Amino acid sequence: MNQLGSSYSFIGSEYKIMIDNRLNYMDIILFNIKYNCYVVIELKVTEIKKEHIGQIQVYMNYINKNLKTIYQDNTIGIIIAKKKNKFIISYSSDDRIYETTYITKQKESI
Repeated sequence: MNQLGSSYSFIGSEYKIMIDNRLNYMDIILFNIKYNCYVVIELKVTEIKKEHIGQIQVYMNYINKNLKTIYQDNTIGIIIAKKKNKFIISYSSDDRIYETTYITKQKESI
């Protein structure tokens, strides 16, 4: 997690939560010591879609209601996707959600 900075503590991957009698899995959950808040990271192999915004908002709200204490700040969400979709993010009304992209390395043929 050093890529994100030294203020993060790893909580878990594929973190299980129960919503409406159904198991849901958050890709990665961290705690940011500097900002005193949980951070949910969702990894996507496609471009960002509106469904991803709704999914991470549900997870953020779940953490705020069930894990966070009154002494901690609200949860932050990060969506890491293969391709940006500037329109979806620009129309998201939640300033606690951030997006970024990744580039995969091609394997060298032998």
